Amino acid sequence: MYNQLDYTSSEDLIEQYAPLVKRIAYHLLARLPASVVLEDLIQAGMIGLLEAAGKYNPGKGASFETYAGIRIRGAIIDEVRRGDWTPRSVHRNSRRVADAIHQLEARLGRDASDAEVAAELGIGMDEYHSLLQDAMESRLFSFEELVNPDDDGAGEQFVSETPEPGGEVEQGAFTAALARAIEGLPERERLVLSLYYDEQLNLKEIGQVLGVSESRISQIHSQAAHRLRARLRDWR
Repeated sequence: MYNQLDYTSSEDLIEQYAPLVKRIAYHLLARLPASVVLEDLIQAGMIGLLEAAGKYNPGKGASFETYAGIRIRGAIIDEVRRGDWTPRSVHRNSRRVADAIHQLEARLGRDASDAEVAAELGIGMDEYHSLLQDAMESRLFSFEELVNPDDDGAGEQFVSETPEPGGEVEQGAFTAALARAIEGLPERERLVLSLYYDEQLNLKEIGQVLGVSESRISQIHSQAAHRLRARLRDWR
């Protein structure tokens, strides 16, 4: 496959696309705790790059860089999944928040506010915001993680890159449902997700755009993810 890409060796491939690996690794690192080592992410990304070269099919229409970017990101996420650092209590609290939002919005027929969710959980606002902060700081949020099994393990954060038979149809339906759920988010939560995922801004930059602190953006992002998880619970 290297010959189709005009590479004579893996060294040539790595030399040209190492900057792409580093860019993706740095972008993901910004969403991870300080304990995560950049070099580990880059090493995983390089493995993903080599795998991309071996599996790339130009007949599928995507450029190699686009395909490689997907494989690199997937390899890094797999590495993160294997070394999960998240305490089980954070997983449990995250599920509690999502369940509270689901119950409230089913009862109220509208978006649940921070104060209402905190009251549903029987905790104060400071503790509620702390739960949101813990969830954001402890996990690599991705839209894929919004549909996960009901367990306390690391595996709940990600779904397999290779779909099961019939999975492509189901994934397409889920993607459509996710798009509708995002459109139905409160305006500020929808904006934060757009700036974070579409515009690739980090939390500090989004805070500067919206005129609030980085920690507040972290809370809004986390609440948006929990709200989506609550609204998409039937897809688990």
